Amino acid sequence: MSKRANIAVIMAAGKGTRTDADVPKQFLPLQGKLVLEWAVDAFDSHPGIDQVAIVAAREEVSRVQEIIDKNDWKKVTKIITGGEQRHQSSYAAVQAFSNRPDDNLILHDAARPLVSRQIITHVLEALNKYRAVGVAVPVTDTLFFTGPGGDHIVRVPDRSLFQRAQTPQAFRIEVIQKAYGYAMDDRGFSATDDCGVVRRYLYREKIYIVKGEEKNTKITYPEDMQIMERWLLH
Repeated sequence: MSKRANIAVIMAAGKGTRTDADVPKQFLPLQGKLVLEWAVDAFDSHPGIDQVAIVAAREEVSRVQEIIDKNDWKKVTKIITGGEQRHQSSYAAVQAFSNRPDDNLILHDAARPLVSRQIITHVLEALNKYRAVGVAVPVTDTLFFTGPGGDHIVRVPDRSLFQRAQTPQAFRIEVIQKAYGYAMDDRGFSATDDCGVVRRYLYREKIYIVKGEEKNTKITYPEDMQIMERWLLH
């Protein structure tokens, strides 16, 4: 049997308004490179990745093409036009490779620029056994389950049962394609997480969890850029 290809898709279509920056966070400079370049570098340089694609907002496609042109990336093959919401961008990525159902799709947030080679390796290893793989880190803070409005505590759940989701999230293409097929027919559908789509619509599909890392955090607020800078200086 021929080897399944590992296709990494960098999700870079978000607007990132909470960073209060003039440009989306994936285009912010970080220690001599753009946030997006750090993310793409991690997958383009990994020996287990066969192909890389970038999902970009329609108005940012030319900017992303310029970034590709000035880098010496060997595996970046296409830009995919994303949607207004995250799940629409994920669906666009799935559709772009729908003719390759037996290959693997590895979806990663551009706003997580410090994903390590170790995490990517462990995700690829898990894909040898499982058809859906997530990355997560344990919750260390106490959690409050709140009522409507979030102004009072309903209960305090056992935090050992929870983990914070990260990316990459990886799937056999036939699996994520099937899940999104159901999702896009559901008028009430909305999601910010691809493992959640598989869990909701293919509930019998086991989703394996790979251990994440604190430095694989997502840039959301202005202070997150300062945290990234400190990680890179150590």
